[in-house]
Amino acid sequence: MNWKQAIKDYTDYLKIERNLSQNSINSYKRDVLKLSNFLKNHNLLVSPINIKSENIQQFIYEESKKISARSQARLISGLKSFFNYLVFEDYREDNPTNLIESPKVGKHFPNTLEKEEVNKIIAEIDLSHPQGERNKTIIETLYSCGLRVSELINLQLSDLFFEDGYIKILGKGNKYRFVPIHHTTMHLINSYVFHFRSKIVPKKEDEDILFLNRRGKRLTRQMIFLILKDLAVKANIQKKVGPHTLRHSFATYLLSKGADLRVIQQLLGHESITTTEIYAHQNKTQLINTVERFHPRSSKRENE
Repeated sequence: MNWKQAIKDYTDYLKIERNLSQNSINSYKRDVLKLSNFLKNHNLLVSPINIKSENIQQFIYEESKKISARSQARLISGLKSFFNYLVFEDYREDNPTNLIESPKVGKHFPNTLEKEEVNKIIAEIDLSHPQGERNKTIIETLYSCGLRVSELINLQLSDLFFEDGYIKILGKGNKYRFVPIHHTTMHLINSYVFHFRSKIVPKKEDEDILFLNRRGKRLTRQMIFLILKDLAVKANIQKKVGPHTLRHSFATYLLSKGADLRVIQQLLGHESITTTEIYAHQNKTQLINTVERFHPRSSKRENE
């Protein structure tokens, strides 16, 4: 991945997934462009994937001669966001800005939805609309399988192995993984294929694609985001909701119910367990309750 492609993907993410204003997007984009131009001007042939902390520290040092401390802190924050995105999307296993000093800010975790909130969103789907059954199936598949939106829109009919209870997913780095699928989701997919997809003439290049629009073409990332955003507003969900929210909620829910982090890593298709920890962070209340119950000095444990 080169800088031009990485910056484009990043700005698309800021617009579609995080729903930032154009001014904010331009600001984040400028931060990364400054770094990219610095590397080019100094003949440092490193990509966003293999750039080291030392390269970024050199860039920050040069910039610090020209900008205020406040601007420097904001620049570092912008770069942290960019590399967090690369880690989030499995392009990198580490963030090279982690060791660079900057004002302490909390890590950005995407919003999560409770199971009841997901149900409220699904309840807002108008099943009398021609696309209603499809949209319900999309949301259920995203949530119950923990898929990336890119994995969902590229899911093929030939990837469905319902007799074995799995679907085959083409993930990051063109690596396949098999994800268990719940019988409820299987039923929804079968119903959608029979009642909706069978009546559509798919485009030649999308003949095997599962989820199609009315014109027979695969859906876009932005379309999935807009569907979710509209339903979340109707359900009065006071959070930013996107496809990745469902994926993160899936992982967090499994963790809260005692699922092993390594199992969640396999389900999500993460190269590194560190990435899984970003998705499946435990809330503080749960950690406190766990310590109170299981700590060797806990009175609750002694009374059990």
